[in-house]
Amino acid sequence: MNVLHIVVGLVIIQRLAELLYSARNTRALKQDGAVEIGRGHYPLFILLHGTWLLSLLVLVPGDEPVHRPMLLIFAGLQVTRLWIVTALGRFWTTRIITIPNVPLVTRGPYRYLHHPNYLIVTIEIAVLPLAFGAFRIAVLFSVLNLLLLAWRIKLESAALEPRRPMSRLFKLDFLPRRRAWHVPSFKNRGY
Repeated sequence: MNVLHIVVGLVIIQRLAELLYSARNTRALKQDGAVEIGRGHYPLFILLHGTWLLSLLVLVPGDEPVHRPMLLIFAGLQVTRLWIVTALGRFWTTRIITIPNVPLVTRGPYRYLHHPNYLIVTIEIAVLPLAFGAFRIAVLFSVLNLLLLAWRIKLESAALEPRRPMSRLFKLDFLPRRRAWHVPSFKNRGY
């Protein structure tokens, strides 16, 4: 067994565990009155991610040298991914699930971005193949992922819009959230 097979195997185990966690959260949220949006596109994500991992196993030679910096970046992305999952807690799913009148999560990476998970997955899909010299796989699946994400983000943003505070409605989804800067007042300070 080589590094490629070990890494892809670990990613497969991680993704399967996430699907189980997501299914549990989805059931619980639906019992609390949540609604699923965009169910029809969901199998395309499963297909995309499955074929992405399978293509690495089938098309990349097992003795391909590992580009360690890219592998370290991928490992760092997993830490960020865990931060995202823990920030959402019971609301984290792989589907678009919304509960009317429940405030959106604004802690962790959600303080800065609307969709941090999508940003991380987009980077992962490029970085993991590049760690094994698979440039074409990185490009192909990055493009396919971006096309699916454009569809999904449109659906998700529309579903979540009624739950966003008015100040957040007109901000772009992938751009960092601007925090209000505190400017000290120099009035009445003798300056």
